[in-house]
Amino acid sequence: MRSCSIRGVIRHHLAWLVLILCSWRVAAAQDQQAPKTDPVEAAALNTILGRWGKKASPEWNISGELCSGFAADKTDWDNYRDINPFIKCDCTFNNNTLCHITRLRVTYLDVVGQIPAELQNLTHLVDLNLFRNYLTGPIPSFIGKFTSMQYLSLSFNPLSGLLPKELGNLTNLLSLGISSDNFTGSLPEELGNLTKLQQLYFDSSGFSGPFPSSFSKLQNLKILSASDNVFKGKIPAYLGTMTNLEDIAFHGNSFEGPVPESLSNLTKLTRLWIGDIINGVSPLAFISNMASLSTLILRNCKISSDLGAVDFSMFKQLKLLDLSFNNITGEVPQSILNLGNLNSLFLGNNSLTGKLPDGISSSLKVIDFSYNQLTGSIPSWASQNNLQLNLVANNFLLDTTSESTLPWGINCLQQDTPCFRGSPEYYSFAVDCGSNASIRGSDDTIYEADPTNLGAATYYVTGQTRWGVSSVGNAIDAKNIIYSSQPFQNVVDSELFETARMSSSSLRYYGLGLENGNYTVLLQFAELAFPDSQTWLSLGRRVFDIYIQGALKQKDFDIRKTAGGKSFSVVNRSFMVTVSKNFLEIHLFWAGKGTVDIPTKDNYYGPMISALSVTPNFTPTVRNGIPKRKSKAGAISGILIGAIVLVLAALFGVFTLVKKRRALAQQKEELYNLVGRPDVFSYAELKLATDNFSSQNILGEGGFGPVYKKPWQGKLPDERVIAVKQLSQSSHQGTSQFVTEVATISAVQHRNLVILHGCCIDSKTPLLVYEYLENGSLDRAIFGDSNLNLDWVMRFEIILGIARGLTYLHEESSVRIVHRDIKASNVLLDTNLIPKISDFGLAKLYDENQTHVSTRIAGTLGYLAPEYAMRGHLSEKADIFAFGVVMLETVAGRPNTDNSLEESKICLLEWAWGLYEMDQALGIVDPSLKEFDKDEAFRVIYVALVCTQGSPHQRPPMSKVVTMLTGDVDVAKVVTKPSYITEWQLRGGGYSSNTTSSYAWSSNPELSRQKEITEVSLQVR
Repeated sequence: MRSCSIRGVIRHHLAWLVLILCSWRVAAAQDQQAPKTDPVEAAALNTILGRWGKKASPEWNISGELCSGFAADKTDWDNYRDINPFIKCDCTFNNNTLCHITRLRVTYLDVVGQIPAELQNLTHLVDLNLFRNYLTGPIPSFIGKFTSMQYLSLSFNPLSGLLPKELGNLTNLLSLGISSDNFTGSLPEELGNLTKLQQLYFDSSGFSGPFPSSFSKLQNLKILSASDNVFKGKIPAYLGTMTNLEDIAFHGNSFEGPVPESLSNLTKLTRLWIGDIINGVSPLAFISNMASLSTLILRNCKISSDLGAVDFSMFKQLKLLDLSFNNITGEVPQSILNLGNLNSLFLGNNSLTGKLPDGISSSLKVIDFSYNQLTGSIPSWASQNNLQLNLVANNFLLDTTSESTLPWGINCLQQDTPCFRGSPEYYSFAVDCGSNASIRGSDDTIYEADPTNLGAATYYVTGQTRWGVSSVGNAIDAKNIIYSSQPFQNVVDSELFETARMSSSSLRYYGLGLENGNYTVLLQFAELAFPDSQTWLSLGRRVFDIYIQGALKQKDFDIRKTAGGKSFSVVNRSFMVTVSKNFLEIHLFWAGKGTVDIPTKDNYYGPMISALSVTPNFTPTVRNGIPKRKSKAGAISGILIGAIVLVLAALFGVFTLVKKRRALAQQKEELYNLVGRPDVFSYAELKLATDNFSSQNILGEGGFGPVYKKPWQGKLPDERVIAVKQLSQSSHQGTSQFVTEVATISAVQHRNLVILHGCCIDSKTPLLVYEYLENGSLDRAIFGDSNLNLDWVMRFEIILGIARGLTYLHEESSVRIVHRDIKASNVLLDTNLIPKISDFGLAKLYDENQTHVSTRIAGTLGYLAPEYAMRGHLSEKADIFAFGVVMLETVAGRPNTDNSLEESKICLLEWAWGLYEMDQALGIVDPSLKEFDKDEAFRVIYVALVCTQGSPHQRPPMSKVVTMLTGDVDVAKVVTKPSYITEWQLRGGGYSSNTTSSYAWSSNPELSRQKEITEVSLQVR
C-alpha cells in the first residue's frame, strides 16, 4: 500500500512537470513567432519623437514594442484619429517575424524643430502626415528616397527654402500637401513626374514664377489648390486637358487674363474658384458645360459678359455662386434665382441693369446685388425671414413700403448718395468697430458703438444717419465681429481694440452728410486672430487692400507684418481725403491673398478693423448733428449788440483775412488743377513731425531747399518715417519745380522710384512729403561717409535697379518723362538697398513723337550730355548719358571728378577711356572690392561707355541697356572715343561735377560745397 501511494505521488508530480514543460515550450514558441519592429526603424522613430518632445502611445507601443497593439492590426488608421502620434506597421516581412513602419502621423501637436535626418531610415513609409505643426527649415533632399510614398502632407508648417526637385522621384504619390508654408522660388518641373497624383495642395506657400509646363502630365489629378502665391503669366491652357479635375482653386495670384476657354472641357468639376486676374477680359460662356458644379467663384476676374450668355438652369447642384467684382452686364435672369439648391448668390460690383425678378427659390438665404445699376421697385420677396440681402448703391425706386421692408437707411446708400446732398449736417464721426457700447477716447473723441452682426450680405445705418457700414462675405455663418483673446498693454484707448469687425470679402464704412472739404481719415488695426507663439496657428496671414473715395491707398496691407510680425499690437493708418459730395466711403477689400484656413475655415480671412475716425482739416460751419436751441429775445439782443461791436472793431482785420484766404484757396485750386489731389497734409502736422523744422532733423540741402525727417509719433498716429522737403524762400525757381515734382511723381509709380506720400500747400513755402529711405543716397554709400560697404553684387543690383526705373520713365509709364538730373545723390537706397530715383523737380514731360525738345539747361555739371549742355537739346538720351556716368562712379567707388587725384585720374570718364584703350578697363574698379565678377564688371563698364557716347544717336534706349546689363543681348564693343574727351585732353582737363541734391541725404561736407545748375544758361567755350 505504501509503495502504491508513493508511485501515485510520483505520477502526480511528473504530470505537473510535463504540464509545466509543455506550457514553457508553447510560450517559447509563441515568443519566437511574435514579429519585431525593424531595430533601425525603431531607433529612428524613438529619436524623432524624443527630439520633438513626444512619446509613443501605450495603445500601440505595448511593452516597448512599437509595432504592437493598434499599430499592427489591419484596421484603417483613420479609425484611430484620437491617437496622436500614431504609426501603422506591416509585419508580413521575413515570414511574419519582421515589422516595417509604413505610416507616421504627428499632427496638430505644434512640434518645433526641423525635419530630422533620422526620418530617412523609415524607408518603407507610404504615408507621412506632419500636418499643422511648427517645423522649420527646408524639406531635406532625402525626401526623394521614399519611392513607395503615396501620401505626403507637410502643410501648415513654417518650412522654408526652395522645394527640392527630388520630390519628383516619388512617382507613386497620390496626394501631396505643402500648403501654408514659407517656401521661395518656383515649383520644380520635376513635379510633373508624379503622374499618379490625384490631389495637389500648395496654396499660401510663397511660390512664384510661371506655372510649370510639366504639370500637363498630371492627367490623374482631381484636386488642384494653388491660391495665394505669386504666380505670374497666364493660367495654363493645358488645364483643359486634365479632364479628371474636380476641384480647382486659383485665387490671390498675379495671373493675367483671360481665363482660358479650354477649361470648358472640365465637365467633372464640382468646385471652381478663380479670382484676382490682373488684366485682360474674360468671357463667362466657358462655364456652360460644367453642370456638376456645386461651388462657382469667379470673383474679380475681369469678366465682361452678359448673364444671358449662360443657361443657369442647368446648374442643378449649384449651392454657391459668386461672380462679384467684374463687369457683368444685362438683367438678372429668373433662372438663377430659381435654382433649387442655390444657397448663396453674390453678383455685387458689376454693371447689371433692369428690374429684379419676381420670385426666388426657398433655398436662397444670402443675396448680394450691391453696386450695380438695378432699377425698379424692391421685390416682395425682400421681406422674407432669414434672408440676408444687400442692395446698396443701386437706383431702386423706394417708397414707404419698401423702406420698411429693408433695414433702415437704404435710401441714403443708393447711387449718387441722395441724403444730405448740398445740405450737410456733420463734420466728423468715429466708430469703435464691433463694440456694444460707445466710448470716449483719450482725446475726447466719441467712438460710437457698432454691434450689429451683418452676416454674409447686409448693411447698417445709424439712427442719426451719420454713418453706415456694408459687408459682403461668402458664407451664411461668416463671423463679422471678433473679440480680443488677450488684453493690450501700454496702448492708449486699449478699449478700442477689444473688438474688431471682419469681412471675408468686402467691408465698407460710409460717412453721410459730411461738410465738403479735406479730412483726415484715421484707421486703427490690430491682429486678433493669430497668436505670436510657436504654433501653426501663428502662420495665419491677413492681407487686404485699402480704398478711400474709390482710390487705392494701400495695396496688400498686412496688419501683423506692419506691426513687426506681432499680433495684438496696434497699427494706425492716416490718410488725407477730400469730401466733395457730402459723402465718404472707406473700402477694405480682400483681393484673394492671405491664408483662408487659419485658425479654421470659418471665414477668419479678409479685412479686419478695430476703430476709425474722420476729422476735418478745416473750420466747420455745421453743428455736427447738434440741434439748435431756442433763444430768448433778451439774449438775442445782447448777442446782436456784442456782435456789432466786435464786427466794427475788427472789420479791417476780417477783410484782410478773407482776402488772404481767397488767395490761398485760389492757389490751392490752381495746384489741384495741375497735379490732381494727392494726400494733403496740414502744416501743423508737418511742423510737429520735424520739431518745428529743427536744424537737427535736416537730412540734406540743395538749390530747392532742405529735407527733414522724423518718425510720426504722438498726435500723428500714422507712425511712418517720412522726409519732408521744404522749398527754400531764397529759391526763385522753387514753386514751379514743386508743381513739376508733385505732378510727375503723382503720375508714375515703380519699385525704383521714390514714393510721394503727399504735400502741404497751406504754408508760406510748399512742402513735399516722401518716404524716408534710411540708407541715404548712392553718392554717400559709394564715396561718402556711409558704412554700408557695398560689395559687387549689391552695386550691380543697384545699377540694374536704376536702369529699370529709367526704363519705366522713358518707355513704360503713361507719360514720357526725362528726369534731367540723374546723378548718384539723386538715387536713394531703402532698407534692402533697392535703389529709388528721386528729385523730379527738373523733370520734363514731352510727347513720345518728339525726337527732342529745346529748353533752358538744368541739371548738374559732370552728368550733362554734350548736346544738352551746348545746344539745349533735351531727350531721354540726356538721362542715359548721366546714367552712364553713375554706372562708372558706382563701379569705381569715386565721383566723376576728383581734383585730389593725379592728373590722369581727375576726370573719371577720361581715365576710364584711357584704361579701356589699353585693354585695362577693369583698372577703374574700386580697389576696396576684393572679389567681383569680372565678366559683369566688364559688361557694366562697356555699357557705361556706350551710354556716354558723344552723339545721342549712338546711345541705346534704356530697355536695351537693361538687356545688355543682364547679358540677355551682347554688348557691342566700343571703338570710338567721344570727341568731347579728346577736346578736354587738348584743353588740359575736364570740368567740375557733382552737387548736393535737393532731396539728397548726404552729410559729406565736401559734397555739400558743390554747385547745382537750375534753369540757367551755360556758356561753353
